[in-house]
Amino acid sequence: MSLKIVAIIPARYASTRLPGKPLVDIVGEPMVLHVVRRARGVPSINRVIVATDDERVLNAVIAAGEEAVMTSPYHNTGTDRLAEVASKLDAEIIVNVQGDEPLIEPSSIESAIAPLLASSSVVMSTTCEPIETAEDVLDPNVVKVVVDRESFAIYFSRNPIPFPRREVLEHGSIEAALHAQPELLKLYSKHTGLYAYRREFLLRYSRLKPTRLEQSEALEQLRALDNGFKIKVVPVEHRSVGVDTPADLERVRRILSSVIV
Repeated sequence: MSLKIVAIIPARYASTRLPGKPLVDIVGEPMVLHVVRRARGVPSINRVIVATDDERVLNAVIAAGEEAVMTSPYHNTGTDRLAEVASKLDAEIIVNVQGDEPLIEPSSIESAIAPLLASSSVVMSTTCEPIETAEDVLDPNVVKVVVDRESFAIYFSRNPIPFPRREVLEHGSIEAALHAQPELLKLYSKHTGLYAYRREFLLRYSRLKPTRLEQSEALEQLRALDNGFKIKVVPVEHRSVGVDTPADLERVRRILSSVIV
């Protein structure tokens, strides 16, 4: 059976570190349109919608011939914005594609969708990728995930999980252990902000109250685990490059400029 799949790209205009982020120019085109084109490259996706709280983003997307909708400016999270749009859609699966990942691979998006197509019991899925440096393991901005034997998430954290106790005792600190034994990096997986949901679950999930774990880690996906829902985690090889700072933006510009040339 072919399910109707809609990708929604949340695109807030305000950003503390990079004002007007969705519209920053990358090789002659607003960043959000790069993301739209990547999502359109996924064969199973039937429709791509940008969800924004700013008319400048709305107008730029529509002017390019793509679809965009205005959402409430009062949402606390991207999931709330996603649910507002999803509540008005005729769709079975909703994919949350981050608006600040202009290099996201269509194959990674397809990987996030695959578990929901394979099993009706899966209500939410996400992706992870390898961590290759000790700095990323220690960086609280890099979210780590650990999974069970069936690749369902056990926990997400900004801290290094799992904790290599024996090696830390041997070397004195986790930083020293990671540098002395680089093979420890294989223990770690970086969570990426790409999600796929069954529409009905997404609407239910967005109505749940924030939990203590979610607020402690500032990680919204912990709300699902806290309420007993399972999240399937799919490993992908492609490395995501989110644009959060001017330095990130310049890196992405260099990458895309070299591809176009």
